[in-house]
Amino acid sequence: MGFFGLFSSPDEQRKNEVRTGARAPDRTERKQCWDARDNFYSCLDKHDVIDSLNGDGKKIAEKQCAKENKAFEENCASAWVTYFKRYRVADYQKKKTIERLEKEGANKMAVGEIPGKNA
Repeated sequence: MGFFGLFSSPDEQRKNEVRTGARAPDRTERKQCWDARDNFYSCLDKHDVIDSLNGDGKKIAEKQCAKENKAFEENCASAWVTYFKRYRVADYQKKKTIERLEKEGANKMAVGEIPGKNA
């Protein structure tokens, strides 16, 4: 970064604008973000971490996946980083709930289907 951030390169300035949400990412920047997210997720998977925002998962992620997390945070808008980290937890919980319901014998229903009526 330049002198007190005043003389940073146009690329650095754009990256910062994308990271703060002042500018929408282009196709290449979105791909870089998704690749960084996937690398971070792979590291979390390797260390059996679902929630990297709270508790022991946060501690493990900070220690074991610091490099991947840094790349993730540098390549994505901060709102996206938070969203993806929360989504990971919600998606895991959804899958576990579906597994539990299937084990309990719950019936799958199509969206908009009315119980007791044949479509």
